[in-house]
Amino acid sequence: MRRGMAIDYNGDICVVLETQHRTPGNLRAFVQASLRSVRTGKSMDVRFSSAEKVEVIPLNTVKMEFSYKDGEDYVFTNPETYDTVNLTPDVVGDAKNYLMENQGATITFVGEKPIIVEIPASVILKVTDAPEGVKGDSANNVMKTVTVETGITVQAPLFIKNGERIKVDTRTGKYMERA
Repeated sequence: MRRGMAIDYNGDICVVLETQHRTPGNLRAFVQASLRSVRTGKSMDVRFSSAEKVEVIPLNTVKMEFSYKDGEDYVFTNPETYDTVNLTPDVVGDAKNYLMENQGATITFVGEKPIIVEIPASVILKVTDAPEGVKGDSANNVMKTVTVETGITVQAPLFIKNGERIKVDTRTGKYMERA
């Protein structure tokens, strides 16, 4: 069992979020897994014994591009077939903070239902609001809060100004470098 797999658990399709193999001193080994139900979206912690069998459900990953936001939904288009998929904010998750038009993303489907949206590890965003740094604040590696075009705020060095493009790590939300 690995992170990202889909399994059948009690008649429900679940995605494995995290696993940990444990071997307590005088007991048999087991796998502690954190699962999220595809149907309800709820997470649960489950313990599987080493002899237990789990049914793995095949996943289908498709490279798509973010097209536009339609109300609350995010619309992705397959660049080869031009099929569109509307995803809710809870499926998109934290990736919504970094989505730009025509940006590539990998969407994982179980059957016809999208479950995971993955974006590149870093994106280049334009700074829309950067307050001026206070003179004399440059003692050692001082950061300021800047707003980027997607609306999120990022801690960036004092020398970053409005209109500049910066590289942001999508996993941590931190400034990496100028672009």
